[in-house]
Amino acid sequence: MGLLMDRQVTYQINDRAEVERLYLELVDRFEKHRIEIIDGRIVVRELPTLTHARIVYRLLLQLVSVAIEQGWELLQETKIFLNSQADRYEPDLIAVPATARQWDPNHVYADATFLVVEVVSPSSIHDDHFVKPRNCARAGVPLYLAIDALENRVRLLSCPSEAGYTDEVSVKLGDPLDLPAPWNLTIDTGKLIEE
Repeated sequence: MGLLMDRQVTYQINDRAEVERLYLELVDRFEKHRIEIIDGRIVVRELPTLTHARIVYRLLLQLVSVAIEQGWELLQETKIFLNSQADRYEPDLIAVPATARQWDPNHVYADATFLVVEVVSPSSIHDDHFVKPRNCARAGVPLYLAIDALENRVRLLSCPSEAGYTDEVSVKLGDPLDLPAPWNLTIDTGKLIEE
C-alpha cells in the first residue's frame, strides 16, 4: 500500500470572530484544499492521497447497498456543523438521510448523520482519534469510524454523550467490524487495504 503522506498548515487565533473571518477567506481562496476549524485552530490540508481515496472508495462499496435500501446518501466533501461549537469538520465520508437538516448550503447538522468516517493520515492522527471524536460525540453524531492504516486498526465509536463516546470497538485491519443498527452490517476491513 502506498504511503499516506500529507501536509498541513495550522492557524491558531484566539478571537472567535477572527477565526470565522479567516476560515471563510481561506475556503474561498483555497478551493482545492480541505479547510477545517478544529478546536479553534484553522487547519488547511492538501487533498487526500490516492491511497486515502481508495480506502474511502472501498468502504463506500460496502456501505452502498444499505444506504440505497434505506434511502440514505453517502457524501464526501461535505462539512458537518457541530451546533454551538465553532468547529467545522469535513469528514472523509458521511452517511445522511436524503433530506438531512442543513445549517447552510455547505454544512449538514452533525446530529443528522448516521455515520462519520475519517481515514487517518500522518498530520491528522491526534485530531482524528481524539479531538474530532470528542466534539462529534458532544454534537450527537451516533457513529464515528476512524480507519487508521498507519496503526493497522479501525475504531468504531458509538453511544455519544457530552463527555464523549461511551462505547468503542477496535479491530485490526483485516478483521470484520460490525456496524450496529440502523446499519446491521459487517464491514470486511481487509478489503479496505487490498492491493
